[in-house]
Amino acid sequence: MELLKEILDRAEGLAEELSALRREFHQYPELSHQEERTAGVVARYLENLGLEVATGIAEHGVVGTLNGARPGRTVAWRADMDALPLEEKVDSAWCSKVPGVMHACGHDFHMSIGLAAARLLSGFKDRLAGTFRFIFQPAEEGPPKADKSGAPGMVAAGVLKDPEVDAICALHVAPNLDVGVIRYSREVVMAGSDRVFLTVTGKAAHGATPHRGVDPILVSAQALMQIQGFLAQRIDARHPIILTFGRISGGNRFNILADRVELEGSFRYLQESVRQEVQQGLKGLMSGLAQGTGSRIELNFEPTYPLLKNDAALGARAVEILGEVLGENRLKLHHPAMGSEDFSYYAAKVPAFYFFLGVRTPGVKGQALHSPEFNPDEAALVWGLKAAAGLLASLSEP
Repeated sequence: MELLKEILDRAEGLAEELSALRREFHQYPELSHQEERTAGVVARYLENLGLEVATGIAEHGVVGTLNGARPGRTVAWRADMDALPLEEKVDSAWCSKVPGVMHACGHDFHMSIGLAAARLLSGFKDRLAGTFRFIFQPAEEGPPKADKSGAPGMVAAGVLKDPEVDAICALHVAPNLDVGVIRYSREVVMAGSDRVFLTVTGKAAHGATPHRGVDPILVSAQALMQIQGFLAQRIDARHPIILTFGRISGGNRFNILADRVELEGSFRYLQESVRQEVQQGLKGLMSGLAQGTGSRIELNFEPTYPLLKNDAALGARAVEILGEVLGENRLKLHHPAMGSEDFSYYAAKVPAFYFFLGVRTPGVKGQALHSPEFNPDEAALVWGLKAAAGLLASLSEP
């Protein structure tokens, strides 16, 4: 307990460095699969701390390892590195210098907290137990290239092995929570998601003689109505699900019936059994519609992100630690969100704990994530550092 107090006291002195790191990353954002400069900054920082550093993992991933002086558990901290294709609208001295690219999801905060946690704990390595692995991951915004990038790529590359990670933690900034407030979940944190492909093949014909063809645009409209009806009336309303289509294409001229229509969307769920029920039910429904219309309908689901679940035992211990570190009055229970996160790939392999850090200036309406006006309060950085360092130092104890 005395060691933890010393670590937390020293965290206060890193406020300026946290802001400097954040502003460095914010000014030079890089998109998924392009994080070369960012990875270089991260690697050099970790090397200067004396950590063992590995680079080029799953394209641009970086891992730093810190060994404590005493035997203990191996614990990991994950921070994502990529930015978004947005033109920043925040007027600040440290706004993005890269046209059309911006850290609008807080990954600049995530990296700064991860690096500062490595600095903070390296100063106590002679008194710490266990091994600390700092994972800086590219391409969280994705989509991943099979298992070659993002979290799947990092896991496939072995970042959770040699030695086996006993626990992994991560945070995400939350613009709807005041600075210093933590939101956590006991189990399911975020939805699993599948990419949905719906292809309707008909028969082309002149617009004046539709009876000689099969109109896939009309069939697509029927398919969309039947899908929504199935979700509304065939699935228990107590099980949250979302299926939306964001892309549709077909046809090449106003007076010719198309021969093919393609739709692409996403399906989100909070229970694996419900996922299976929806997939099987919709495929049966589309088979019947194809038979009734004389079309051919293909409906495919491509897994994108697994359900993100906190390990129950680890979560209980992590919440206890956060209460000690930040104060129990700063902790709020989180209800599962329908968004998805590739941290779920780590959580599927080892015990994991994922939580949210408030970055909203009290009394001010926060801007949403993925907004060109997203402007988190840097006062939250020290709170994030305390949470990260406190969790790692405590969870590494044997």
